[in-house]
Amino acid sequence: MAQRTIVPFGPQHPVLPEPIHLDLVLEDEQVVQAIPSIGYVHRGLEGLAQKKDYHEMVYVAERICGICSFIHGMGYCTGVEALMQLDIPKRANRLRVILGELSRIHSHILWAGLLADAFGFESLFMHSWRVRELVLDLLEEATGGRVIFGICKVGGMRRDVDDEQIKRMSDKLAAVERECHVITDPLINDSTVRKRTVGVGVLPQETAHILGAVGPTARASGIAMDARMIGYAGYNKLNFEPIVETGSDCHARSMVRVREIYQSFDLIRQAIADMQGGEVDLKIKPGTNPKGHYAARLEQPRGEVIYYLEGNGTPNLHRFRVRTPTFANVAPLVKMLEGCQLADVPVIVLTIDPCISCTER
Repeated sequence: MAQRTIVPFGPQHPVLPEPIHLDLVLEDEQVVQAIPSIGYVHRGLEGLAQKKDYHEMVYVAERICGICSFIHGMGYCTGVEALMQLDIPKRANRLRVILGELSRIHSHILWAGLLADAFGFESLFMHSWRVRELVLDLLEEATGGRVIFGICKVGGMRRDVDDEQIKRMSDKLAAVERECHVITDPLINDSTVRKRTVGVGVLPQETAHILGAVGPTARASGIAMDARMIGYAGYNKLNFEPIVETGSDCHARSMVRVREIYQSFDLIRQAIADMQGGEVDLKIKPGTNPKGHYAARLEQPRGEVIYYLEGNGTPNLHRFRVRTPTFANVAPLVKMLEGCQLADVPVIVLTIDPCISCTER
C-alpha cells in the first residue's frame, strides 16, 4: 500500500518566483491532493483608498503589482472615469493600448524565462530576461519608469509620446520581435520541454469553466474569453481575436502565451497606425468627484481582473476591491495538480503564471 505523506511546497522554493504555499498530499511520488494557503502578504489596500483621494490612489493601484503595474493603474482609472462619466481622448486610449501591450509582452517574456529556469535551462532564462530588458527600455523611454510608471491618470495620460519617439519605438519593436523567436521556439518545440509539458497538468474545458479559470489558463482549455473584446481603451477598434488552444495542458498554456506575445506586437502596430493628434488629458472640472458603483474588467497578462469601485461623492472612494486573475486560477491549479508527479508541480504552477503580489492585499 502506498504511503501517504504531506509535503509543504513554498512559500520559499528554489523554483518559485512567488510566495505561493501549497500542502501537497502525496502517495509515494504522486500528488493526490493540493491544499493552498492564501494570505502570506497583507497591505490593507481598501483602507488606503479611504485615506487618499481618487487622484492619489492611482499610484497605490499601480503598486499592487510591479509586473503588471500599468494595467492595474489603467483598470483603476477606467473604473473612476466610468463613475464620473468621463470620455477620455482617443490619443490617450491609443497610448494606453500601446503601453498595456508592452506590459503584456514583458510579462510573458519574464514568464518564459522563469519556465526555462524550472526546466534547468539557465542560459534560456538569462537570454529571456535580456530580451525583456529591451522591452523595458521602450517603456522607460515612453514613461520614464521601468517598473512603476505613473503615467496613467484619471482623465487620460500625464504626458504624451511625440512622433519621433513613436517612430523609434516602431523600429525597435521589429528587433525585439526577432529576438523573441529565439527564446520562444525552444519553449514550444524542444523535445525535452515537450516531454515535461504535453499531457501534464490537464484542465479539461468543462472543468476550467466550472472552476472559473481566466486568461491563458482558460484559453488553453478552449475557452475563447478575453476581456479586451469588451472594447475598453478602444480595443474594439482593433482587429484581433482571443488566442485559443485546445490541448488543455501545460504545453497549451505555454502556446497561448507565446502566441499572445506576437499578437501584442501586432496590436501595438495597429494602435500606432491609428494614432491621431490631439490632447491626451481631459481637464476635470474642480469639485467633480466619483459617485455610484462600477465594476471595471480588463485583461491582464494573467487573465481577467475586476476592479469594483464605489464612490460617495467625496474625493475618497468608499469601497475599492480588486479580484485578480491568479486568485481566480487557484482553484483550477489545485485541480491540475491532482494526480501529477511531485517533480511536475513547479512546472504546472508556473504555467498559470502566478502573481501572489496581485492576489493578496
